[in-house]
Amino acid sequence: MSTQPAIARRALIVAGTASLAAPALAQPAWPAGRPIEVIVGFAPGGGTDVMVRALAQALAPELPGANFVVVNRPGAGGETAYVALQSARPDGYTLGTINTPGYLSLGVQRRVRYDRAQIRLIARLVDDPSAFVVHRDSPYRSLRDLVDAAKRRPGTISVGSSGVGTDDHLGLTLFEAASGTEFIHVPFAGAGPVRNAVLGKQIDVAGLNLGEIGMLGQENPPLRALAGMGERRWELMPDVPTFREQGYDVVMTSERGLGAPRGIPDEIAKRLEEAIAKVVATPEWAEKVRQLELAMDFLPGAEWEARLPAQLARYQQIWQRTPWQ
Repeated sequence: MSTQPAIARRALIVAGTASLAAPALAQPAWPAGRPIEVIVGFAPGGGTDVMVRALAQALAPELPGANFVVVNRPGAGGETAYVALQSARPDGYTLGTINTPGYLSLGVQRRVRYDRAQIRLIARLVDDPSAFVVHRDSPYRSLRDLVDAAKRRPGTISVGSSGVGTDDHLGLTLFEAASGTEFIHVPFAGAGPVRNAVLGKQIDVAGLNLGEIGMLGQENPPLRALAGMGERRWELMPDVPTFREQGYDVVMTSERGLGAPRGIPDEIAKRLEEAIAKVVATPEWAEKVRQLELAMDFLPGAEWEARLPAQLARYQQIWQRTPWQ
């Protein structure tokens, strides 16, 4: 009996196995020149959008072949973007911005369509104090002026925020409780629209982060911060007092960073984190931070995630005392 058919069959099997293995062996190393989409859950022009666009530009040289594409997907206080992020393939080609408190507080006030267990934090870059900001023509020169007016005319003064459950909104809720006042809450799709609204005098007060105001280096800036909600004054704006200094125990900040679908390979997540850490340690980034008014406070992803349970417990306590929805 001839052995030729058997040999031929073995050759076909070997060839077939090789053809199946070839694509895996030929897969180019990440990032391989493919676009890396970064999803931003807010409208263009806000602090998150500005931060991630600057970071993408600075990261590209540290990750040869990387091509970052920023995609704004505002809606539902960031929920729309978080759903898209957790649903993406965990291959390193989809990242997303993470913003607290919204990332945590949305799930306190209602059922959300994303699961934080399906999202991995890569790094925190910014911890930006929330603030009350008015037009330079506003009659309010201090929080006391604002409180006095609100008590004379309860429920008539409008305060804009980046959305329900965001740091601006929670800060407003805490301030109402601390001062015994009531305001009209006007939610927007991001900080950019809020800033435009107060510039156009469509709202009385804007809930913005100090790094989103755009007032540094201007002789006569169009906006004025009444106070910031940080534990202490921000070094880039030392003339802006804290809420506590003005007699109101209100502390609230916006943390901003990057996350990825939970299944992202460890080696890719580590490369991203290390590249970010390298960028933010450079003098060039320090200058960019000053120009863009970013309240930098870098944390590796694991350290940031470790802090979330305590933050969540705080937002739950706020909800129990003063529901913000």
